[in-house]
Amino acid sequence: MTVSAQQQYDEIGEAFEGFKALPLAQYGEVPGFLSMVGDVRGKSVLDLASGTGFYSREFKRRGATEVLGIDISGEMVAVAEKLEQRDPLGVRYEVGDVSQLRPLGRRFDIATAVQLLNYAEDIAAFEQMGRNVHRNLAPGAEFFLLNQTPDYRFDGPSLDKYGFRSELTGEEAETGPRVQVSALLDPPVGPISFVTTCPRREVYEECLRAAGFGDVTWVPLKVSDAGVREFGADFWADFLANPPLEMLRCRA
Repeated sequence: MTVSAQQQYDEIGEAFEGFKALPLAQYGEVPGFLSMVGDVRGKSVLDLASGTGFYSREFKRRGATEVLGIDISGEMVAVAEKLEQRDPLGVRYEVGDVSQLRPLGRRFDIATAVQLLNYAEDIAAFEQMGRNVHRNLAPGAEFFLLNQTPDYRFDGPSLDKYGFRSELTGEEAETGPRVQVSALLDPPVGPISFVTTCPRREVYEECLRAAGFGDVTWVPLKVSDAGVREFGADFWADFLANPPLEMLRCRA
């Protein structure tokens, strides 16, 4: 029996904030994802799998009129709300499972999801998540996702120097192989691991289209100029030769 996403992330809690300081996140994921989402000024944003609210806060700082963060983990949402109390930005959070997401009473201009659909247990759940997102978006709204690269080569060079490790568990789900992802945080926290799936490329494309989305487009993740300045170009060669993360955009 697999441990649920909720249980895994409840156990991580506040340590999740530290993920964004690891090289892969700080110089790849964060600048890349924010660049793809682009200008949020004057727009409403639905941030799904919002975790401790890192992106939710960033969208509000960048001028979004309304940001609602939803995460399946009560512990994650509690940390996000504590950070909101410490530095009030006007971000709202709630605990929710996207596979059972209710109509939210309004349609958002933008939806975002970092590592969300990989937690769908099967194709049906994957499609249901997509439909639940779609019905809470305005016509023409964009949905931005960041995921593990579907065809990442697990036998390639180690990602350890970038702060993460991704390994096959040997199990297969309907959507793709199961993987264990580890964030290699420094002591005293130490490595944190969780098990998810790495859905195949056609699963993303076919399920999102079945959910009503169009213009499904893959967007490669690049290293920021700051990352090259900090570590040098050679440091990032393994990342660029076998990117562990890839982004996706589509339109409601």
